[in-house]
Amino acid sequence: MGDPLGIGPEVVVKALANASLRGSARFVVYGDNELMLAAAEKARVHPTWFRVSIDHARDASMVLGDFTVIDYAIAGALGSERAPSRAGGISSKSFVEDAIQDALRAPNDPRRIDALVTAPISKESWVLAGFRWPGHTELLAARTRSKRQAMAFVSPRLKVVLATTHVPLMEIRNMLTIGRVHEPIALGHEFCQQLGIARPKIAVCGLNPHAGENGLFGDEEIRVIKPAIDMARATGIDVHGPFPGDTIFIAAAAGNWDLVVAMYHDQGLIPVKLLGWDKAVNVTLGLPIVRTSPDHGTAFDIAGKSQASEGSMRAAIDLAVLLATQQLASAAALLAAPLPSTSAK
Repeated sequence: MGDPLGIGPEVVVKALANASLRGSARFVVYGDNELMLAAAEKARVHPTWFRVSIDHARDASMVLGDFTVIDYAIAGALGSERAPSRAGGISSKSFVEDAIQDALRAPNDPRRIDALVTAPISKESWVLAGFRWPGHTELLAARTRSKRQAMAFVSPRLKVVLATTHVPLMEIRNMLTIGRVHEPIALGHEFCQQLGIARPKIAVCGLNPHAGENGLFGDEEIRVIKPAIDMARATGIDVHGPFPGDTIFIAAAAGNWDLVVAMYHDQGLIPVKLLGWDKAVNVTLGLPIVRTSPDHGTAFDIAGKSQASEGSMRAAIDLAVLLATQQLASAAALLAAPLPSTSAK
């Protein structure tokens, strides 16, 4: 559900009101039943889910049907103000921690979930609650002990991976290393192949204006970014650059590139949101579990008014179902493959 005081409850309710979408998987919502019911009433959506209390869910199989809400019963403790809050931070952190734990369970465990879709959190609420994680991405990487991870965004016209995520702009220059640029290239290549692009063409942005203009406006392109590209090309990845960040997205949106690697958050997110605001999806690459998220924030200013569009949440669910289905099919194929012969020569 994400932050319960944000638009998470209503975009979840609205997205899962679609019968076709509900038929694509079994859904478990970690959140608050009272907030779900209030969102459904305002959206004029008939509630179709089963409710299970969190205490019962921790002791038994939590799924009663194709759509179950695990009720943390926290609505009464939240207050009425739609703003960052300690209560919102504590509850949203609890939701995602329990979901991650269930995603990491053994495949035959009845509580196992195959994919995780996270509604937006408030990073300020997490800080107010005493949590210092920059966001879901970093928390997921730590909890799954993932050595490699990258934040990616998928929209109808663009696919983008970030070399750095939630860091101040002034710190990016000191954070960029050859490995930090190479990692999103490699993970982005693998992700494109998951989406059915056999040999993806990848473009890499420069950090500085005009991609540094051969060192006139900074040397990161020469010292860091180009060596990372060369390293990736040596492994067979079709990657090129660095290109100026103000023009490469035009070519990518026209279909000339399958993926763009951006050096920092806004460099990649501005074109994604401009061209696909209601359809963009955030995906965490490099994890052992599938995780997607809508590409928007908590929108406290309109929360509770049933004004939020569920388009990005629905796209996030669709992509999570696709990736989880592929992952399960790959695992089944691996189990069905014959064991190598051990006969002696």
